[in-house]
Amino acid sequence: MCGFLAEFCFDTNKITDTQNFTDILALSKQRGPDDTSIISKNNFQLGFNRLSILDLSPKGNQPKQSPSGRYHVVCNGELYNYKDLTKQYDLKNLTSSSDTEVLVHLCDILGVEKTVKSLNGMFAIAVIDTKTDSLYLARDFAGIKPLFYGINNQGVVAASQFDQIFKHLWFHKDLKLRKDAVKEYFGYGYMQAPNTIYENIFQVNPGELLCINNYSKLERKSLISFSKKQRQKSDSNSSLAQVLSDAVNRQLVSDVPVATFLSGGIDSPLVSAYAKKGKQDIEAFTLKVNHPTLNESEIAKSYAEYLNLKQHIVSVESSDLLECIDEHFKAYSEPFGDYSSIPTYVITREAKKEHTVMLSGDGGDELFFGYPRMRDVLNKRGWFKLPYLLRKLLVKVTNTIGLTHTWAPYFKSLNAFISNKHLQIPAIILDKAMPNVSFSKAILDLYSFQNNSRKNLLHQLRWNEFYAHMQRILIKVDRASMAHSLEVRVPLLDKDSINNAWQLSSNLNSKQDLKKELKALLEKEVPENLINKKKMGFSVPLYDWFHNELRDDVKLHVFDMPFYGNDILDVDVLKKYVLDFLNKKHDNAWGVWHIYAWQKWAKIHVK
Repeated sequence: MCGFLAEFCFDTNKITDTQNFTDILALSKQRGPDDTSIISKNNFQLGFNRLSILDLSPKGNQPKQSPSGRYHVVCNGELYNYKDLTKQYDLKNLTSSSDTEVLVHLCDILGVEKTVKSLNGMFAIAVIDTKTDSLYLARDFAGIKPLFYGINNQGVVAASQFDQIFKHLWFHKDLKLRKDAVKEYFGYGYMQAPNTIYENIFQVNPGELLCINNYSKLERKSLISFSKKQRQKSDSNSSLAQVLSDAVNRQLVSDVPVATFLSGGIDSPLVSAYAKKGKQDIEAFTLKVNHPTLNESEIAKSYAEYLNLKQHIVSVESSDLLECIDEHFKAYSEPFGDYSSIPTYVITREAKKEHTVMLSGDGGDELFFGYPRMRDVLNKRGWFKLPYLLRKLLVKVTNTIGLTHTWAPYFKSLNAFISNKHLQIPAIILDKAMPNVSFSKAILDLYSFQNNSRKNLLHQLRWNEFYAHMQRILIKVDRASMAHSLEVRVPLLDKDSINNAWQLSSNLNSKQDLKKELKALLEKEVPENLINKKKMGFSVPLYDWFHNELRDDVKLHVFDMPFYGNDILDVDVLKKYVLDFLNKKHDNAWGVWHIYAWQKWAKIHVK
C-alpha cells in the first residue's frame, strides 16, 4: 500500500515547483514510508511514497516507466493476478519481481484500457501516455483504494488523499463548498463517489477508468459493472468455497509478514480458516474492549483455538480509546463520520507492531445478504404499493389495534424509507439545516428502487449496500490502517469473489437466510455451535462519552468555534440538534458525531 501524487498540465512548463510538489506528496508519507521518488517532465509530475510489500529492493520503487518509454505509471495497491498475467503474456526482461513491473509491460502490449480490465486486485492507478499526451486514472472494482482528482483550467491533480488535492496550489485558494455533497455528508457521514464536498474535486468511481487529454476532454469507461438488474441465469461454474479459498491464497503472497483480523462474526473467521490452510503459521488479531455489549473477544478466541491460530488479543480500556481520538482524526483527511473508526484505528496500530499486511473479512454482509435491514424493507414493501394517504390512514388503525407497529408507511416513498435506514441525521433536520438543497444525482441514483418482485428488490438492495454503505467501511479501514503504514487486504472483495457472489439470489424469507452461504462454508471449518452467535459490532460507548468525557470537547467544537460552512448551512439547526442530545431530548449519538467530526476535521485539516 502506498500513496501517490500526479500533476498533469494542459500547458507545457506549467507544473508546480519541486518544493511545492514535494510538500504535497509528503502529506501521504505515512501511506508509504519506505521510499519517496519523483519524476518531472514538461507537462507532468508523478510522485510516489512506497510501502514495500513485493520486491523489497529499490527495483520495486515507483514511478515506473514502460519498456517502450511511452507510459509512466504509479500504482497504489496490490495486483493479485500479476503472476498469472506474466505467464499468460509470456512477459520477458522484467527488471523486478513487483506487480507494477507487470503492469507497465502490459501497457505496452495491450494499451491502458485492456490492461486495467485484465487486473484482479485492489488498486488506484495513474498512467501518463506520452504518445497521446493523456492522463489515465483507474480504480479497483470495489473501491477499496482511494483515488481523488481535481480539474480546472490549469490541469489535473490526482492523489491518494483528499487533502493532497484541496491543499494543492491549483485549488486551495478557490475552494468552494458543494451544497448537495455537504448535506450528504451530514446525513450519511462520508463523501459518496464521485462527489466530494468541494466543487471541481472528485473521486474516481469504483470500477471506473478516466482518460483526460491535454485539451481537458474527459472520457469515462466502466472497467466492470454490476447491474441493479438481477441476472436470470448464473454463468458461474466455480464453487464458492474454491473461489474464496483461491482469493485468500492469492492475497497471502507477500515479502513481508501477513496476519488476519479475527472477530466473533462469520466473515473474518472464514477468511482466517482459509488463510490457515494456505499459511500454517498465520496469526490472528482480535480487539478486546471492557464493555460487555461490545466485547466479542471470547467468541473470537474460541474460533482461534479450534483453528489452531496464534492469536494476539489487544485489550483496550475506554480510556485508551478516548486518548487516541484527536490523533485518530488526523488520519482522516476528509470529513468522515463513522465512529467505529476509533477502535479500527487502535487495532490497526497494534497489528502494525507485528505485521505489515492484514487480511480482513469486509464485504461479506454486502455481497451475501447479511443485513437485517434488507429483510425489514422486503417485509414492508407491500405498504408502498398503496397510495400514500390511504396507507397513512390504514397504518394508524393497524398500529392502534396492535396488528402492526411500524412507521414505514409514513414515508412518502420506498426510496425515502430505505434511505432513512442509512441516514444518521434525520431528513427533516437536514432539510431545515439546508433548505431547498437536494441530494446529488449520484445519491439519488443509489437510492432509487423498483418495487417489483421480492427477489429483484433484494438484489437492488445489495447493489445499494455495495456501492454506498460498503464504501464508508472501506474508507474507515483504509485511512485508519494507512495511518500506521499497514496494508489491509480484502479477500471477499476479490474480483472472482464478487463475480461469483453476484450470481447468487435470495428471498431472505427468514433470519437464517442472512449470509447462509458463508455460514455453510464456515460450518465445514468449525463446529456449528461456535457459529450464529450474535455479532456485537466494532463500536464504542459513544452515548456515554458524549454525556461525560467528551461533553466539554463537543461544546468547544460545536458551540464555541467558528462553524465551517456557516455560509451555506443554518448552523443554529445543527447546534440545536446537538444541544437537544446533550439535554437528553433525543439519543442519536451517531448523528451528533457527524456534526462533531465535521468540526474536528475542519480544525485539523483545513488551513
